[in-house]
Amino acid sequence: MPKYIQRIKDWPEEERPRERLIKWGADKLTEAELLAIVLRMGFAELTAIDLARHLLQECGGFRGLDSKTIGELCEVKGIGPTKAAQIKAALEIGKRATIEHAKEQRIINESKDIDVLMRPYLRDLTREVFKVLLLTSRNALISERTVFEGSLTESMVHPREVIKIALDESAARIVFVHNHPSGNPSPSMADKAITNQLVSACKLMNIDVLDHVIIGKQYYYSFADEGLLG
Repeated sequence: MPKYIQRIKDWPEEERPRERLIKWGADKLTEAELLAIVLRMGFAELTAIDLARHLLQECGGFRGLDSKTIGELCEVKGIGPTKAAQIKAALEIGKRATIEHAKEQRIINESKDIDVLMRPYLRDLTREVFKVLLLTSRNALISERTVFEGSLTESMVHPREVIKIALDESAARIVFVHNHPSGNPSPSMADKAITNQLVSACKLMNIDVLDHVIIGKQYYYSFADEGLLG
């Protein structure tokens, strides 16, 4: 005789994740309940909440989920391309909401502001991404642009490209930021060389370089805080 599994829609209304969210708010739900709403359905003998719990345990929470590719998520039993896409979309919405909130502040006053703004995007990447933050003369954020993705070496970030981006956006000041997939934000010799090249090029164009921040897993490194901007 097949095993009987009660579906979530057969649960009492006050126990169903979607109804609980509507009545009490998203902040009252567990991580598994929130993810179950995104998944919508489980499979075979697992409800959506069971599948959500399994995913969170297997991947190490939402950050672990975020670091997985679509292909890697699809390797989990019960997760196909549709569910994987739903998960990635929900996580991206969360990151963009965080960045929008940070952008509302609009002012970059210190290295911590840069870390708060960029950490959700950079801390868990498996490749290096080099970005520039473009600012007004009063440190108000204009926009952020990706300059390079891959393995960072001295020749990969071109000063002319950075200068062109700054001029196109009429930026008076600029911040460089990239990540270290290893998790250790300490600068390499290449990081220091790139920073020196970019600072020198920006000075020629009267563009102030406020900082170069390297994002690690738990911490960040600021060239400005360490007095290394020349």
